[in-house]
Amino acid sequence: MCLEEGEAGRLEQQWWVRAARTPCLQWYRHPTEEDLRLLAGKQRGKSKKDRKYNGHIENKPLTIPKDIDLHLETKSVTERDTIALHYFPEYQWLVDFTAAATVVYVVTEAYCSIMKPSQEMNISVVWCLLVLAFAVKILFSLTTHYFIVEDGGERSVCVTFGFFFFVKAMVILIVTESYLEFGLESGFSNFSESAMQFLEKQGLESRGPVSKLTFKLFLAVLCSLIGAFLTFPGLRLAQMHLDALNLATEKITQTLLHINFLAPLLMVLLWVKPITKDYIMNPPLGKESVPLMSEDTFETMRLWIIILLCALRLAMMRSHLQAYLNLAQKCMDQMKKEAGRISTIDLQKMVARVFYYLCVIALQYVAPLVMVLHTTLLLKTLGNYSWGIYPESNSDTAVENNPLPSSLYSESPSVNGKMKVTVVQITMALGSLKNIFTPLLFRGLLSFLTWWIAACLFSTSLFGLFYHQYLTVA
Repeated sequence: MCLEEGEAGRLEQQWWVRAARTPCLQWYRHPTEEDLRLLAGKQRGKSKKDRKYNGHIENKPLTIPKDIDLHLETKSVTERDTIALHYFPEYQWLVDFTAAATVVYVVTEAYCSIMKPSQEMNISVVWCLLVLAFAVKILFSLTTHYFIVEDGGERSVCVTFGFFFFVKAMVILIVTESYLEFGLESGFSNFSESAMQFLEKQGLESRGPVSKLTFKLFLAVLCSLIGAFLTFPGLRLAQMHLDALNLATEKITQTLLHINFLAPLLMVLLWVKPITKDYIMNPPLGKESVPLMSEDTFETMRLWIIILLCALRLAMMRSHLQAYLNLAQKCMDQMKKEAGRISTIDLQKMVARVFYYLCVIALQYVAPLVMVLHTTLLLKTLGNYSWGIYPESNSDTAVENNPLPSSLYSESPSVNGKMKVTVVQITMALGSLKNIFTPLLFRGLLSFLTWWIAACLFSTSLFGLFYHQYLTVA
């Protein structure tokens, strides 16, 4: 998007508006009633026929032929135009906060790689969790609007896809690790054993905090909600992909658009063990099998591939948004092929609503991207992975139990004794939590969630591609 020179001095420029300054997004302005009157050859007369609606005297709506020779005027998107758009504050907040959280994460990772702190909390984890919370909240808010509308079938579509993804999640969760290597089984086992040891130290008898069936059932419900939230973003992405392909004239742009559409599928295949890891770790090269890379290097490569695919999707955002804005002209061309007449108000609404929902479409494009990106960042940090292609040391999944200094226990409960004892107890409790929620658990859980978001987005996009390509034409 870009700012016109006359407006730049009066409005505070936002970085996300200036980011895509060249070339600018073009939107179509709806024609005024006077323009439509001139095109229809009608003039505003002094005496008009009035009619009564609900006790009020109103002018008779002006109608024009649908095949009228009307050419829509285009205008560059400015910040003044976007302020009045639906969901503009939410879009601005999500983009700004995501950018800030990403910068904090990069700075924190650089600090940790240089200083190598051992007892400090990684504050970037909190920022990533907040970004995910805001993204899910916005998708939930968008989904609730489909349930409010009673005329359309959006509510039924969300419910249907929600149940479909619930069944799909239950099927995926029973697939063995030899096909989908999330590490959920080993992570859950490690979590249960650590939790039981913690409870035994506290003098409590327990078979575990939660059963495996309850754990997987909770994951399935969470997956169904994520799938329902990503239903319409995926359907919308398919339509924008088709329109962007029709607009693209260069082969390189068309190739990038195809890769961008298939990016979620590529992410899904990264966790399919027979397709990716088995061929890399045990390639069929003659009689001897020599691994192409170590397991840690493969995990790092998987993280980098996901981040690069997210960067590609962000780079192709302008093409998709411009394809959406061109729907106004597409609707006009379709209307001109029809017979009959249309009121000027309906025509203006048909053109204006495309630009009015631009921020909604932008949120549906950005929110899944943000979720995949920051889930991957959490997977790296909490899963104790490395960004280096050739890690210096193996990533240990076990968390060391750092014993507290014996001097703390030898202190007699004098004036400051009780306070020191309290500090020791809190420190021991936090240390025990680190032993319960180990990197092995986070690897399995975050790997599955990253894979699931990509799988949901590709499933809905593939269905949308089939719908817009075949069912709509039929």
